[in-house]
Amino acid sequence: MNTTITDKIKSDKILSTITENFDNEIWLVGGSVRDLFMCKETHDRDLVITDEDAREFSLKLAQKLDAVFVPLDEENRIYRLVMRDKINYIDITNPVGQTIEEDLTRRDLTINAVAINIKNGEIVDVTGGIDDIKQGIIRHISDKNFTDDPLRLLRVYRFQAIYGFEIAPETLEAIKKYAKLIKQPAVERINYEILRLFGGKFAHIALDDMDKSGILEEIFPFVKELKKVPPNSHHHLDLYHHCLETVKQIQNIYENSAEKVKEHLEKSDFGGHSRLSHLKMAGFMHDMGKYSTWTIEEGGRHRFIKHDDVGSKMSVKFFKSMHLSNRQIDYISKMIKFHIYPSSVMCAPEISDKIMMRYVRKMDDSSIDCIVLAQADRLSARGPEITDEIVEKNINSLNRLLKFYLDVADSLKPLPKLLNGNDVMKILDIKPSEKLGEIMDSLHEAQLSGEVNTRDEAVEFVKKIKI
Repeated sequence: MNTTITDKIKSDKILSTITENFDNEIWLVGGSVRDLFMCKETHDRDLVITDEDAREFSLKLAQKLDAVFVPLDEENRIYRLVMRDKINYIDITNPVGQTIEEDLTRRDLTINAVAINIKNGEIVDVTGGIDDIKQGIIRHISDKNFTDDPLRLLRVYRFQAIYGFEIAPETLEAIKKYAKLIKQPAVERINYEILRLFGGKFAHIALDDMDKSGILEEIFPFVKELKKVPPNSHHHLDLYHHCLETVKQIQNIYENSAEKVKEHLEKSDFGGHSRLSHLKMAGFMHDMGKYSTWTIEEGGRHRFIKHDDVGSKMSVKFFKSMHLSNRQIDYISKMIKFHIYPSSVMCAPEISDKIMMRYVRKMDDSSIDCIVLAQADRLSARGPEITDEIVEKNINSLNRLLKFYLDVADSLKPLPKLLNGNDVMKILDIKPSEKLGEIMDSLHEAQLSGEVNTRDEAVEFVKKIKI
């Protein structure tokens, strides 16, 4: 019995309530135990109950804790209790097999295969998980557990991205052997693991290790094209490693940012995952349009004209096939499309509040995100023509734009809609057409720049447009 771990369980109000009111044999398992040994705070508790039907017990416990009962998988008897604070929750199931020992041997990784009896503190560790947690090693339990559920191949890298653990050599060999199976799980399950991975501090390392095992190209086929673009006068890295470096730099910028920036990037605005996770995914994909727009001029200069727009459209097609939500797709494709925009804004001969306000109005609540991506992109491209002075000037100008946004953000109000389509058709005596859409876009751009601020100004602006 580990006294420290037992004390931690006793100090957990939810677990202590269970032990005080129920005499069942209940085991704390999986990530909950891993986090205990790593001294990390956790809000999810995974329980295995061995002497009562999991559904019946879950219903009784839900009543005791005043929690919401959610059946997750009736076939495998997996149930979730969501606490009223909507932060803490408990997953409850019966053991896979006849005993807790058998259940543990059927799990994915040794670090997730330790159980603690919450009543008496007894620890069951049949796979050496505690030692692997202490040594920072990710080790699979058996090849069969990988083939039974190939998503576990990806979970290896998710945990590597979060904790920075080393992957055991035998586990790497097994992943290479079964890499082709990674497309078998539902795309929704793959998306969950990928976004958790991108949220990890060591995501860039995990992505590169995924590539070495063959899994990365299975999930992100465009990586094959990234690898074909070599370093050039602006980039010291080939395109694939430039994209990895961009992910790393986004993480570094986040860690060294002001609290307001951190709070913004930590928001879970898309599908339950943080903006940071999605931004790092956008960072990984921000140059995916370069290969198809790649030309080499007579003097040897590499050009990638409109790669931002092309890449944005490519990402939409890719993410639709992966069944991401419209909000997730809109955000990531927007980041890819505008990743050059903040630097372009701050390259104007004279920088004014009006110019910066136009950026803020255009990017709205993604202003911070796009600036961080632009900075990460700059820091990841240090070719022979890019001096330290160029980099410093670019980063400083983007910091100025960021400060401007933070200063005005709280006072911003949505731009009013001065004219609608019917108004414009009446003023110009035209019918619905592609031209009408172009006029509405031009009017919006004029509002963004501050050229048009009132309805009368909007009417005059429209009247001057040549039909």
